Amino acid sequence: MTIHRRAFLTASASAACAVGLGITPQAQAASPQEGARKKLRILILGGTNLTGPHNVRYALERGHEVTIFTRGQRKPGLFQEAFEHVEHLIGDREDNLEALKGRTWDAVIDASGRKVEWTEKTAQLLQDAAQTYLYVSSTGVFYPYRTTEISEAMPPVFVDPTDGKNGSHAYGVMKALSENAARAAFGRDRTLVIRPGYIVGPLDRTHRGTYWPTRLRRGGEVLVPGKKTDEVQQIDVRDLTEFMIRSLEAGTSGTFNVTGPGSRTTMEAFVHGVGSAIGSDVTWTWVDDYGFLDAQRIGFAIPWILPTGDHLGSQRIDVSKAKAAGLSFRPIGTTAIDTLKWYDTLTPEQQQKPRMAISPEKEEAVLRAWAAR
Repeated sequence: MTIHRRAFLTASASAACAVGLGITPQAQAASPQEGARKKLRILILGGTNLTGPHNVRYALERGHEVTIFTRGQRKPGLFQEAFEHVEHLIGDREDNLEALKGRTWDAVIDASGRKVEWTEKTAQLLQDAAQTYLYVSSTGVFYPYRTTEISEAMPPVFVDPTDGKNGSHAYGVMKALSENAARAAFGRDRTLVIRPGYIVGPLDRTHRGTYWPTRLRRGGEVLVPGKKTDEVQQIDVRDLTEFMIRSLEAGTSGTFNVTGPGSRTTMEAFVHGVGSAIGSDVTWTWVDDYGFLDAQRIGFAIPWILPTGDHLGSQRIDVSKAKAAGLSFRPIGTTAIDTLKWYDTLTPEQQQKPRMAISPEKEEAVLRAWAAR
């Protein structure tokens, strides 16, 4: 076991951190209410993947101390300067939690829970070492989405009828059981469960959120799957993580569905919003025949999901509870532009892995088939 510890912010380090994060002195200046905010000691399990760097950036920006627990094998894709002011603990959630023993924090963010056993072990180990355990779950706990109105009052699915053969079933059940593992260790009044929908924005290496900004920038005839009135949802990673940090500051507990935009959005409004922000020169071809799309094996182009069967209500998640608790949203166009800026920093190889939802060749072939139907 190797533990690397760095002292947090001294006065000079604080100034250096501000520069590294792009924070101006004016942006750092606190209002009377902000000045009264309690400085938290936050442990992030993970910290270098999608949500981690954004959590680190925002927590430091708001004056908190941050510790990350990782295997030490990945560098953050953004805000590298910020990580110079973070305490690094090295271990492995599978079999090495030694670095977490004998320490205390105000809050834990479990953003890397991919196994129920991981959450069980860390939550049990830390139940007397922290006040709040924030578990990042997923709206996938409701899969299959057989209803069109899904709120926190709807019970999650705890049994996988496919015994692991259906990845969506297995993932949702894993998240639901992990939520319960966190609550079992910390109790409901000290557990905060966040259920994001599709997370997009800078650092989205799944390329689910990069498809539409890059496709519309390319211009030309654009295949848009689904009906113009199909509803779509996604959450900017920064809106998600900033809500998480502010919730910890407020001492919030409970369970929240967290996705966006801030109001119900149709696919037509979404693509036009992204296209307008980018300044696209496009023509739209709407392929609104679900049967045709299914035959062409186009079932998704995030945030659009074919709204049939098990995915009927996947884009109709109720987030009114989170909005009442302070969830805020960037404009769709802002997310698209910032995603493109980040995407353009990747190597050509990184931009191709994994492949995007619809390749140019696939789009061209489907458009020909649609025109000839």
